Amino acid sequence: MKISVAEALIKALEFEGVEVMFGHPGGAILPAYDPLYDSPIRHILARHEQGAGHMAEGYAQATGRVGVAMATSGPGATNLVTSLANAYMDSTPMVAITGQVPTHAIGNDAFQEAHTWGITMPATKHNYLVTDAGDIPDVIHEAFHLASTGRPGPVLVDLPKNILNTEIEWREPTGKVDLPGYKPNTKGHPLQVKSAVELILAAERPVLYTGGGVIAAGASAELMKLAEMANVPVTTTLMARGAFPDTHPLSLGMPGMHGTYAAITAMQKSDLLIAIGARFDDRVTGDPDSFAPNAKVIHVDIDPAEIGKVRTPDVPIVGDARTVLLQLISKLERTLDGAEISAHSDWLETIEGWKRDKAVGYDQDPAGPIKPQYVVEEMYRITGGDAIVVAGVGQHQMWASQLWKYSKPRTWINSGGLGTMGYAIPAAIGAKLGMPDRLVYAIDGDGCFQMTMQELVTASTEGIPIKIAVLNNNNLGMVRQWQRLFYNERFSATDLTDHTPDYVKLAEALGCVGMRAEQPSEVGPVIEKSLTVNDRPVVVEFKVDPDEMVFPMVPAGGSNDNVALSLEDLQ
Repeated sequence: MKISVAEALIKALEFEGVEVMFGHPGGAILPAYDPLYDSPIRHILARHEQGAGHMAEGYAQATGRVGVAMATSGPGATNLVTSLANAYMDSTPMVAITGQVPTHAIGNDAFQEAHTWGITMPATKHNYLVTDAGDIPDVIHEAFHLASTGRPGPVLVDLPKNILNTEIEWREPTGKVDLPGYKPNTKGHPLQVKSAVELILAAERPVLYTGGGVIAAGASAELMKLAEMANVPVTTTLMARGAFPDTHPLSLGMPGMHGTYAAITAMQKSDLLIAIGARFDDRVTGDPDSFAPNAKVIHVDIDPAEIGKVRTPDVPIVGDARTVLLQLISKLERTLDGAEISAHSDWLETIEGWKRDKAVGYDQDPAGPIKPQYVVEEMYRITGGDAIVVAGVGQHQMWASQLWKYSKPRTWINSGGLGTMGYAIPAAIGAKLGMPDRLVYAIDGDGCFQMTMQELVTASTEGIPIKIAVLNNNNLGMVRQWQRLFYNERFSATDLTDHTPDYVKLAEALGCVGMRAEQPSEVGPVIEKSLTVNDRPVVVEFKVDPDEMVFPMVPAGGSNDNVALSLEDLQ
């Protein structure tokens, strides 16, 4: 059966089980949009290609499946770059398909030409420029395999227009992938596993430092078993929130710049860090030279490039987080052979004291203004925590991570590594399409909201009933916090007071329901009211205190020995 490469592309996507994809058409990719018209794949028309990319990411983060985005050549492809870089940093499985000018025009500055292959190389796990029409079924199959195996990440397939129009003999991919240079190691070396267990048994102040790799590997149950078996407290990084329940007695919460005092200090004073699927990010370590100075390190990661990149481990283990955790559990059981393991009672008692005495609160005056922390806590109380929470980047992101008690993986979606403002709305759309039976509530700041608010049209047009809480402090809040603390309160280009739209009217103009809370007494009722609307998106604006800051805080590049719990601690 002879069909065009464009038709073969869509058939290949169907073969991979794609049910929904996100994109925006244009001239070079137009041949692929024609067969999509007859395909069972649901295409979501984003209003901007960056939005399409973030939708694919949100879909992938919520489901664990590969998200798919499609755009045209030139500016269509370059508009995708931010989402590709974001997915690359956060190890999110994604396949991006871009149109390209005809092969004979490449390099001639043709209309809407960009060197997509070169531009995206450092922002993707792998990319292709297809020049042989017959390769397309296998290329798409390889792209999905690469995106979803090993350390997940984005893969881009660039398709010249003349290739899309070429006819080929259709054949289904064989189902096998032969990539000699790509053989992810999933099983930890037995001798390294044995050495790790010896360190665990000898430790007096151990801490499990868990990253997004635990969620990517589906290893939450195994993490719980190891933690409980060995009586080891657990930190969950920004990308691992929900990998271990915040309500569990061994939970320390989030570490890092705005983590809990207990998590930051436990890592700093530990004698053993068991890092699982974490990459020793600078926001966690602070000054790496002073980070956890007396701790030995077991580092488990499927990406060998992460081992030793920041901290040289005593026991490096290259492997899949779930597989290695199962190996550690099995070896620990065999080594103990019924013997009692250390309860670490003194260590856990010390940590409980930090949890109790160093918890940071806030004061919500009934007369106002609304504290942003109060909004997050009321959202958690009213929903019972039964929601997928999506955040943009900034102060609101930290409060949403700190104050919501996450109990399951894939219920917290955010831009961690790249810190992409504007992530929340499109990612929430993708998450809702992936998990249509779940409540999806985006928590956004007014600065982030204004970057991608056009995608509310996508949500309303497509009937995607997400909910967005805008914590409106009329400022670029996190930047303003840094200006206040480190730039002598010289608030340069962070005040949005004169540039903030009426969010209720804006929501209504974009086909959504708009609501607002201006007093603390209105917060609970407006959240409850938002939950009654399920046939269209809802935007709820909360007029919050512009002077509120995020604490705890470790200043960038500083030592984790110096955790500021309040403004006074930094003065």
